[in-house]
Amino acid sequence: MSQGSEPLSNGIDVNVPSVARMYDYYLGGKDNYAVDRVASEDLLKVVPSTKALALNNRQFLRRVVRRLAHDYGIRQFIDHGSGLPTQDNVHEVAQRVDPASRVVYVDNDPIVLAHGRALLEENDNTVVIQADMRDTDGIFGHPEITRLIDLDQPAAALFVSVMHCIPDSDDPAALVRRVADRLAPGSFLVVCQLVSEDAATRKFVTDFMETATHGNWGRVRQEHEVLPYFDGLEILEPGLVEVSTWRPDSGLGPKQLTQEWIEYGGVGRKS
Repeated sequence: MSQGSEPLSNGIDVNVPSVARMYDYYLGGKDNYAVDRVASEDLLKVVPSTKALALNNRQFLRRVVRRLAHDYGIRQFIDHGSGLPTQDNVHEVAQRVDPASRVVYVDNDPIVLAHGRALLEENDNTVVIQADMRDTDGIFGHPEITRLIDLDQPAAALFVSVMHCIPDSDDPAALVRRVADRLAPGSFLVVCQLVSEDAATRKFVTDFMETATHGNWGRVRQEHEVLPYFDGLEILEPGLVEVSTWRPDSGLGPKQLTQEWIEYGGVGRKS
């Protein structure tokens, strides 16, 4: 594995919660700090479904990668805002279908780069690069993308549980369109984000995360705001849904006991 280009920052601030490390905590990981655990527990007090939501979201990621690799023959994946490595990462799922599958992880958190280097040291078909996922030109111009991803062949671009980190001022729907424009016909875009139809929940979580992460956050949105992410794409069945219901393998996943917010999205195909 190549470690990618020079990182955006070498520093890991253990005094400010990280979205990636909070997610790691909810998944039962160990790559988080006290500040992440405190923020995660504080959030659970108001939105108690968050842990089950995170677990279901991770199962969705594994399921959709397996489906794209097995059912649709996709052999190259670009995972935007990939977060910290955990069990059954994208490359592990895809390479079980075909060991030649190629995966590029993209994240701006320096701890993700550090752990990715260790995890992927002997995997030449997988790399993690440190970049802001909004920097489409920089990502697609990166030498590791050039090395691993053939843009003349179908690929899958993943934006799983990251669009709520993008503020409206950066136009998250335009970000997805920029990436779709770079991909060959027959490619797939996987997009989901946190939504709530309850205004009080949207305001609380948005304000809480904005403050906790020192501005590294966007907005909890509503379901109808997710549809523009798929403009110009054919949305695969079953459409845009709460992600635990997207082509489930069984009914054995974690149950959200409350529905104050959900992870909502789906898969689009470029024609």
